[in-house]
Amino acid sequence: MFIKRTTKCVKGKTYVNHLLVESVATPKGPRHKIVCSLGSLEPAPKDQWLTLARKLKATLVGQQSFFPDPQVAPLAATITTHPVAATRQQARPQAPASEGVTVQADQVEVEGAREAGPVHVGHQMWQKLTLGAILDKAELSPRTQLLTELMVLNRLIHPLSEHAMPDWIRRTALGDILQTDVSELADDALYRTLDRLHPQREMIETKLASHEQTLFNLEDQLYLYDLTSTYFEGQCLGNPQAQHGYSRDKRSDCKQVVIGLVLGREGFPKAHEVFDGNRTDGTTVEEMLTALEKRVGTNPGTTVVVDRGMASAENLKQITDHQYHYLVASRQGERDQYLGAFEAREADDTWQEVVREVSPTNPAQKKGRLWIKRCEAGEEQHILCVSEGRIEKDRAIREQQEHRLLAAVSKLTTRIAKGRLVNPEKIHQAIGRLQERYPRVSRYYAMVYDAATRTFTAQASPEKKAKATTLDGGYLLKTDRKDLTAEEIWHTYVLLTRVEAAFRAMKSPLMERPIFHQLQHRVQTHIFLCVLAYHLLVAIENLCLRRGRHTSWGTLREQLSTHQVVTVVLPTSTGRILRIRKGTTPEKIHQDIYRTLDIPEQIMRPVKTWTTPDSH
Repeated sequence: MFIKRTTKCVKGKTYVNHLLVESVATPKGPRHKIVCSLGSLEPAPKDQWLTLARKLKATLVGQQSFFPDPQVAPLAATITTHPVAATRQQARPQAPASEGVTVQADQVEVEGAREAGPVHVGHQMWQKLTLGAILDKAELSPRTQLLTELMVLNRLIHPLSEHAMPDWIRRTALGDILQTDVSELADDALYRTLDRLHPQREMIETKLASHEQTLFNLEDQLYLYDLTSTYFEGQCLGNPQAQHGYSRDKRSDCKQVVIGLVLGREGFPKAHEVFDGNRTDGTTVEEMLTALEKRVGTNPGTTVVVDRGMASAENLKQITDHQYHYLVASRQGERDQYLGAFEAREADDTWQEVVREVSPTNPAQKKGRLWIKRCEAGEEQHILCVSEGRIEKDRAIREQQEHRLLAAVSKLTTRIAKGRLVNPEKIHQAIGRLQERYPRVSRYYAMVYDAATRTFTAQASPEKKAKATTLDGGYLLKTDRKDLTAEEIWHTYVLLTRVEAAFRAMKSPLMERPIFHQLQHRVQTHIFLCVLAYHLLVAIENLCLRRGRHTSWGTLREQLSTHQVVTVVLPTSTGRILRIRKGTTPEKIHQDIYRTLDIPEQIMRPVKTWTTPDSH
């Protein structure tokens, strides 16, 4: 509300009138609505009108002031006699009739504390991404939209099963922020939300990717594609996609599904698909490209970056058939054709040394040295890379695998020597299992069983072992783009680590695994909710990064947990009790985070309630 001064001339005489006015929303935009007239009474100096209007509004809604303003009383008497004001006054609960309130200071209490900071940020990012409007376009009911937001925020902040989720929601300030009663929320409503959300996943993902493209001004000339697996608890008899396969989680004893995810350069998801648990990487490329084009449309000339599991000639043809460029890491065996170049690296001045600094736009890229060499290969460009950090990692992995292989060879030798394993067929099967379990090092060991002497030997090949040592830390990158330098190609390929980071985020802080759902459509929707939560997470971290704050969501979540919503209980001398439900004053760290993310510090509007001891 505010005070507006009007003048009117009648027969040469000027009449002054003061109006108490409020702004109201109409289909044609905001309009001024007169609450009442204050007559020709001069209310106060003009620079005090806004403050006075707020005090008058408080009087109209029945609020009492601890320190009454003497200027308000005569004006309030004028206002409350106006028919419009009287109607408004009657429609609201009245405070005690006294002009002042005396609080019993020794009886003041604080109750109903709820964690608010993380859910406040999550809700504000939900609004920034216009997810409510997107769900509305998907023709989901307001109730379903609300429950979807609650489930996504749970994934973002404190992931739990649908069974445990209602209790967590009640322990937070979500009910206050969303202005909804969650006291009776039960898990069956959440399960029904999964069912209603499932058919709309593709449409929601399409609209969200489009909005993020505009909101964050994202580049659309690079797609990063990779896969992971996630495992189940239980038999999953009602889910045909749940199959045994290669487990990235080292849980080959459990059934699983495979998840394909496409990100843009800045790490925002473009599309995802859920595949059968026994699908191999290379068989998913064509299906994923088709799904991607349904989400974001065709974009010829875009570069698709994939890992070596999708580097076959067939996969590369699938990418080019969709009018995309490709950038892939070749399979390990393909490096052998450049063994001489890798061996002569220190003496060959055609290798370029690059010092990688920590990238402000790619936190996954660490500081270190890199050697790269460009080679033309027909229509392709081959980039030989040796990473200083990767040399040590490859060597450690190889030495660990060799140690384990030799221990397993020793056990197998002992079993054969003591006659505990005599069947030649079973012995060869055991040798095959060793080679399959330790592929990185078994290739330079010749494992032979002599049936005549019943002896088993594993002889290392010094030449093959030396070649493996030479190739430690080495990559062979292949691309059909010739407009990029060798260094640009390497930096583009390294961006693929963002997909790996996304999978780590979905599996750890967002708790995508293990999956307890047994029905296929609920499993797919569970994964979809994790992807939506990751949209919020990457939006938060992207905003922080753009504004120079190198902080993960996990750290922000911990820092925000101390910002709460509480109820202040103020017993008065009249016997009545004033309860004020409001957010606590944000600390400096909270203010810094809210300022970085460009969201308001106020979590909710204070809610004041008058009660008596008997009514509470």
